[in-house]
Amino acid sequence: MHGWGCDNSTLASVARIAEKHGKVYNVDFPGFGQSPEPPAVWGVEDYTHLIEKFTARVGMENPVLLGHSFGGRVGILYSSRNRVGKLILVDAAGVKPKRSLKYYFKVYSFKASRRLTTLFLGKERAEAVIEARRRKNASADYAVASPKMRAVLSKVVNEDLRPVMASIKAPTLLVWGENDTATPMRDARIMERLIPDAGLVSFAGCGHYSFLDNPVQFAAVLNSFLGS
Repeated sequence: MHGWGCDNSTLASVARIAEKHGKVYNVDFPGFGQSPEPPAVWGVEDYTHLIEKFTARVGMENPVLLGHSFGGRVGILYSSRNRVGKLILVDAAGVKPKRSLKYYFKVYSFKASRRLTTLFLGKERAEAVIEARRRKNASADYAVASPKMRAVLSKVVNEDLRPVMASIKAPTLLVWGENDTATPMRDARIMERLIPDAGLVSFAGCGHYSFLDNPVQFAAVLNSFLGS
């Protein structure tokens, strides 16, 4: 299960490794790749429910789940309430990030500025000004997303999955890039502590896409875990 702003092609190399150990389904989440956007502003619950329906439809029992980044959120929630053979979380999201006072000042300043701009310029002219300001200051993922997917992103990034991690019974492999700034090593250590049967492998010099930054070592770790 791929991360935000990606699709199943991002995990193609991972799928090829996993195919040595069984049948692999490499999905596009709604709103990514070849899948249409969801019918409403979805959260992690909605994406997880979709994967639950999918695994039931194809008759999978005790699946092995692998999620990168956003896909890790779905893997965490799914595994917390379903029987899973193994869980692999690669630079996974799921821990709500710490926010500084500077962050909140920036957010509320933007909201206030948006209201004032609309008041003085009118809705149509204000939207162009606001959009330009948003593209300048927002994250790359947010800036390129459609209005609906922006709302989805805003919803999912504020969902904290720490409360359900203790319910995960499956053996869990955490694979992380030590230079990951999107989901830092702090998140990995929290998951390792909260998930009962979790082990962490970190790659020096790698970032948020550790499986692409160090494909040889990643393949060795994944093969070992899947074959054990």
